[in-house]
Amino acid sequence: MALRRIRADLHIHTCLSPCAGLDMSPRGVVRAALEKGLDLIGVCDHNSAENVLAVKRAAERHGLLVLGGMEVASSEEAHFLVFFDLDDDLLRFQELVYGHLSGTNDEKAFGQQVVADEDDGVTGFSDRLLIGASSLPAQTIIDAAHAGTGEGLVVAAHVDREAFSIIGQLGFIPEGLSLDAVEVSEHTTAEEARERFPDCRNYPVITGSDAHAPEDIGKRHTCFIMEDASVGEIKKALAGRDGRKAVC
Repeated sequence: MALRRIRADLHIHTCLSPCAGLDMSPRGVVRAALEKGLDLIGVCDHNSAENVLAVKRAAERHGLLVLGGMEVASSEEAHFLVFFDLDDDLLRFQELVYGHLSGTNDEKAFGQQVVADEDDGVTGFSDRLLIGASSLPAQTIIDAAHAGTGEGLVVAAHVDREAFSIIGQLGFIPEGLSLDAVEVSEHTTAEEARERFPDCRNYPVITGSDAHAPEDIGKRHTCFIMEDASVGEIKKALAGRDGRKAVC
């Protein structure tokens, strides 16, 4: 299979995340991604993957690639994007995270957590406190994602932000933390991140929109040169192996 250029926004929320609007439905996300000319999106709601399959089914109709994942909040209150190729691996990881969440969502305080189908029908509401932190330490999250045959991709989210990033929470990235990449927000370039945060020089840097509204999807994206949208190909691109590369 030949290498191709894939425009990817790997940090997109749906209406399952309480901080996202109802217009971030599966069809709404797909429609906005196509309008922005994206080839690949990463679906990563807070501490849950319950809308991933619906987005994948909605995207299949239009040829949009979807990488299923979730944005996990560690016990340090740092956020990590975790992705898997196989839905079964993602759902097993979700069960691990669910086992380390506590509390019930307060819709008045945080918003609704809508579970939807591929036609934007509401199939339920999550009552878990998805916006909160899990009791899983960062290293445990990374180790769990990298274990087993369905090895995952782990990215430290928006490391340039003061809130809910590994650098913002700890002031540094712990030595030996086996991340596959770090992500910067729309406010920082990869070059600026490496200058401001020397720990970022130890990892590939990508960028994503962290979209919670349709108009924000694709605001920032990373271009990958690779064969397909698999975790293995993305890892090769991040490492610059076999002609693959990532540019943000």
